[in-house]
Amino acid sequence: MVSTPRNRFAPLWALAALLLLVLVAAVAAVSADRASASSATKSSARNAIKPCIRLEKFGAADFPRRPTIDNRYLPMRPGTQLILEGSVDGVPHRVVFTVTDLMKKIDGVNALVIWDTDESEGELVESELSFFAQDDDDNVWNLGEYPEEFENGEFVGAPSVWITGEDGAEAGIHMAGATHVSSRLYVQGFAPEIDFLDCARVVAKYQSVCVPAGCSDRVLITNEQNILDPEGGIQSKYHVPGVGIIKIGVVEPASGETLDLVDVVRLDRDAMREVRNEALRLDRRGFRFSEVYRATKPAERF
Repeated sequence: MVSTPRNRFAPLWALAALLLLVLVAAVAAVSADRASASSATKSSARNAIKPCIRLEKFGAADFPRRPTIDNRYLPMRPGTQLILEGSVDGVPHRVVFTVTDLMKKIDGVNALVIWDTDESEGELVESELSFFAQDDDDNVWNLGEYPEEFENGEFVGAPSVWITGEDGAEAGIHMAGATHVSSRLYVQGFAPEIDFLDCARVVAKYQSVCVPAGCSDRVLITNEQNILDPEGGIQSKYHVPGVGIIKIGVVEPASGETLDLVDVVRLDRDAMREVRNEALRLDRRGFRFSEVYRATKPAERF
């Protein structure tokens, strides 16, 4: 009689099958936890934004391929440089806001790259790239920021980076195409990972204001605040048609940043090349120092 060989591997196959079932169950549990966490994050984001309304729905199809910003109260023409001077809590402060000829694709939108620097008592404290785009209804959207911080002239980090579409961050309207005085706050930008929810409202139009760079009787005033940082207070911004922001003031508390426009400069070719190179250098640094920024594509000339 020929005996049937004993299958010595059967227990091992049974054990492998059991382990596979356990692994599948674990993966399913992790997926469920992630889905639950994602749902909780989205719910938390919706609740955070509740104090502010959305003026429009953000969609890449509503923006042109070439970034052009000619909004009446917030124009951004490449080669334009606004210089504002004032103080922060009594300390001399200077901001240089420069519109480059670079664009960066963010969440499907070709955004215009703005480079601005902040100096305190003549020393650099912040160098920042910000990204704006204007949709078909002339709304100017803020799509993100890469600010580097400095102390005693030394780079100390870039902890406040946010980019639309990354880590729950969402674009907001910085200046609407159609402006109306209102008591309702609207979203200018939202980045839950850094507790950033800037909201604003138009508080007055056709006001008369003078700054060192000149006077206007067609000034539009907005009040802005970070809802997630109540101690940051409320800031006022004064906009002139065809120019942009000419003055920054404080609504509350009594101390804070105040700036006046002292000059508007049209950069020549050489100055523009220098600005472009500095902005591209800052863009490259962003890929080194920010994980969020690495999700973007490099800025390029348009």
